[in-house]
Amino acid sequence: MKTVSFLLVGLGNLGSRFCQILLDKDAHLRRRYGLDLRLVGAADSRGIAADPAGLDLARVVGLKRAGETVAHYPEVGRDAPAAELVASADADLLLEASPVNLDQRAEPGLTCIRTALRRGMHVVTPNKGPMVLAYQELHDLAAEHGVELRFDGTVAGGLPALYLGQRDLRGALIERVEAVPNLVTGLIMDLLVEGVSWEEAVESARREGALEADASWDLDGWDAAAKLVILANAVLEFPARLEDVARTGITGLSPSELRSARDRKARYRLLATAERCSDGAYVLSVAPVPLLPEHPLGRLGRKQMGVVYTTDIYGTIAATIDEPDPIPSAATMLRDLLDIYS
Repeated sequence: MKTVSFLLVGLGNLGSRFCQILLDKDAHLRRRYGLDLRLVGAADSRGIAADPAGLDLARVVGLKRAGETVAHYPEVGRDAPAAELVASADADLLLEASPVNLDQRAEPGLTCIRTALRRGMHVVTPNKGPMVLAYQELHDLAAEHGVELRFDGTVAGGLPALYLGQRDLRGALIERVEAVPNLVTGLIMDLLVEGVSWEEAVESARREGALEADASWDLDGWDAAAKLVILANAVLEFPARLEDVARTGITGLSPSELRSARDRKARYRLLATAERCSDGAYVLSVAPVPLLPEHPLGRLGRKQMGVVYTTDIYGTIAATIDEPDPIPSAATMLRDLLDIYS
């Protein structure tokens, strides 16, 4: 049995569900992989808790379900920032699941990841912000300190879009990538087709927890663009930045346009595309596109995402995911963790 001590920064939709996944999977992880996963420190937006002997996952989950902070964890909880926890606690691994925050330079996630790598911790993160703003820097830091950096959950929720491109398409020239990596825009557009107003559709998405706190992040295409930038860097080895993406969101679409597409048997989706040029560079774009049923992504439902890779030697490969709740997105942290330790 190998004991892996880890820190968890971020106890929102993903972090809290990840703790529950570990509770549910503990016996399986011990039996199948020989892993004893021990949470020795946790942080949310209001405080931290740390114990080298291990925190009780059930108690952490209970606190969050009650709307409390881990700062109220008995005896070891306190009011302090996440960065202090990462800088001081001894652990093998950091799981960084704080909210995406590009407006403030991806903090506190970026500082936490930098600190962990410099201290010799492996890092797993579904947080897009640090990977968009500091992709190469963070990879260089990981290499310098001999640790692993995993971020499969940053693109298309629980769909292993990055793993598919990085591992299973090795040796291929990828001519084109098409992805629907943002779930909530598809949900909203489908509701509009059904006659729901913009305001009602957005509120419905918010109630389901699918919409970012700043709705413009999703509706104006920033989320899809950020995911495309990560995909370009990680799979295409193309050093893209957010400003390289030609971006159009869904707010300019009228319900009549969406219904007209439906009448033609097409379905609008916010499509992220990378097209290879003759010089080896890629043209990146995000825009709402009506997709016919014959397209590999043309039948995606309102809670589905997908990716299509067009290659020179492996043909065209498509993968989709049905994600009715955030559990698959949270589970990507377990997938990345097992990639490091199993």
